[in-house]
Amino acid sequence: MSAISDVFREQAPHCLALGSPFMHRLMELAADHWPLDEAIATRFTAFSGDIGPKGASLPLRFAGALHALVLTGRAPYLAEVYPPHAVSDAALLAAIKRALSEEEAFVLDWVDSPPQTNEVRRSATLLAVASHLATQFPGLPFRLSELGASAGLNLMFEQFALETPSGVIGQLASPVRLTPEWSGDAPQIAPVRVTERRGVDLIPINPNSPEGALRLLAYLWPDQSDRLARTRAAIDLAQAPVDEGDAAAWIAARTATPAPGQIHLIYHTIAWQYFPAETQATARASIEAAGARATPDAPLAWFGMEADTDSPGAALTLRLWPGNCTVHLGRVDFHGRWVDWRAIPAS
Repeated sequence: MSAISDVFREQAPHCLALGSPFMHRLMELAADHWPLDEAIATRFTAFSGDIGPKGASLPLRFAGALHALVLTGRAPYLAEVYPPHAVSDAALLAAIKRALSEEEAFVLDWVDSPPQTNEVRRSATLLAVASHLATQFPGLPFRLSELGASAGLNLMFEQFALETPSGVIGQLASPVRLTPEWSGDAPQIAPVRVTERRGVDLIPINPNSPEGALRLLAYLWPDQSDRLARTRAAIDLAQAPVDEGDAAAWIAARTATPAPGQIHLIYHTIAWQYFPAETQATARASIEAAGARATPDAPLAWFGMEADTDSPGAALTLRLWPGNCTVHLGRVDFHGRWVDWRAIPAS
């Protein structure tokens, strides 16, 4: 068994747990029959370091390239064996091998770049957090700073509609509707007003370009049509600037001067774990220094939706200044399918 086969097999159960039987099947087929194309196998073998789900994510790069061929119509024979079509493993495998052979240059170019996924359903937690903060600091609008923002779709979260046991948070008529399975406490509901938003990413994507939109859609999973539709709707709303650069230097500049009359909400969703330790330490120091300068008229909130040692899903953690208070808001599915919320009373 090769190291490449091993990481495909490692990825497979994660896909199944996140509701994609097709991706589970694709990962297992690739693991069983690797190498499927010599040039691509050679390229993958040249990667160093962690090539699995928490590193270079080679299986997802591979799957994204194939899905891009389907979405662009470059390989119609591949589209004929992709969802919603039901075909045998032999038929699917034959179409994949043909696509890898005929579109080898496209696939080789695609897999050189890391996966880029803006999972819009993660905005459910952002809306709930922002609504709580709007209750705690009534009348103050938000300044948003997202670390690892990719295409910035989740910088538009207040333009979405989140259905909760308390009612809808966000825009009632939004074309982007978030309907997670909600458990735990009901969230507070308050209007969320954003006056300025900006993000940073090492390799930002322009969702308004055909190439950028394709990269976002290709990394969604082919048998999850709801995610594709939701992301297309979010792309139509996208207008948040995302700067190219290092998160630590960027957030240091963003927090250098307080912004009176605004809540500065800094956040990241399944991104912090990918930052180098030095970047994490430097960014943390800048945020904490800014927090020490926060006032009731210019509060600072740092929210993270990130994997930890517990399960299921990701932890929701909020640090709030002035006061440097840390609260744990529950857990959420990595793709935002469910939220287990732990509300905190407004002070």
